[in-house]
Amino acid sequence: MLYWLLYEKLFPFFHPFRIFHFLTFRTAFAFLTALLIALFIGPFVIQKLREFQIGQYVREDGPQSHLKKSGTPTMGGVLIVIAILLPTVLWSDPANPFVWITVVSTLAFGAIGFADDYIKVVQKRSLGLTARAKLFWQAVAAVAVAASLSGLAQFRMFSTQLTVPFIKHLRPDMLWHGAFSIPHLGFLAFVPFVLWVVLVLVGSSNAVNLTDGLDGLAIGCTIVAAGALTVLTYVSSHVVFADYLELQRIPQVAELTVFCGAMVGASIGFLWYNAHPAEIFMGDVGSLALGGAIGTVAVVIRQELLLPFIGGIFIIEALSVVLQVGSYKLRNKKRIFKMAPLHHHFEQCGWHESKVIARFWILALVFALFALTTLKLR
Repeated sequence: MLYWLLYEKLFPFFHPFRIFHFLTFRTAFAFLTALLIALFIGPFVIQKLREFQIGQYVREDGPQSHLKKSGTPTMGGVLIVIAILLPTVLWSDPANPFVWITVVSTLAFGAIGFADDYIKVVQKRSLGLTARAKLFWQAVAAVAVAASLSGLAQFRMFSTQLTVPFIKHLRPDMLWHGAFSIPHLGFLAFVPFVLWVVLVLVGSSNAVNLTDGLDGLAIGCTIVAAGALTVLTYVSSHVVFADYLELQRIPQVAELTVFCGAMVGASIGFLWYNAHPAEIFMGDVGSLALGGAIGTVAVVIRQELLLPFIGGIFIIEALSVVLQVGSYKLRNKKRIFKMAPLHHHFEQCGWHESKVIARFWILALVFALFALTTLKLR
């Protein structure tokens, strides 16, 4: 809204407002705005969560060292969502459709997490939403994102071609071209793309959710992933960088750089209170919103195949759960890890919680830097 007011409306009368046209300036201010919102509102949110007795439920079958965390205010993801979306609306171009698709996607996944947290914490039902219900609503949100992008693709505002790391000229199209030859069924062409988006968004949101098990672990890895996405979004929309790196250039996704900058700022601000020992937990409302946001940005800039590197720790954590469950069911209750997700395994091996967190952050940074190097290694 500030972009619209200060640049589009007031710039003709006051030329110094031209600075609000520059994407880097607005991204920096979105970052600072999100950081300050999280830092200043954080104590108020923590106090209110304590007053409403919205405390973390700790499972008895988890690490025994975590039992002391029971009662710590949770659902702090509400703070993260506010700190991301408010600066995004303030500093981005309100006429950009990709901004609103990402904003609505973040809200939708956050709402699913809020419902799950509300059932668990407020209604005191320890299981929350059933796994089937959670996956269903996540899929619905992902289909809505895919449908919106498909509509933009029909107006040539969005490309359904997938960017493949390391290979310059391989850009497979996610459309089923045979559907165009069937009268009145051209919409079927987007079915592969829709299914792909559902897989990416549901997988991304749940991967972040599974990583959120130690103080500051998930939010620290989010800072790294969001930072990498900020760079990727900027170069994907920049005429010089995209041409030099031989990337698909989608000019209108530039405004998502503001969103990514706000996500970095909000995450750093939340980490201030979530660092060990945590004063607040993000809950599912935060982890699902962040996972949905990361997945949506990756889809919009056509870098889904880089997600395993951008969010390397998230993927490893999710795979550890899949392998553990698969081994338990297929190998007569034999487990691969002492406990899953993977961060709990290392706790059971004797690593202190702080050491697990720090080492996972380092790995997250290594993965993200590798993801950025693939832009040149093509």
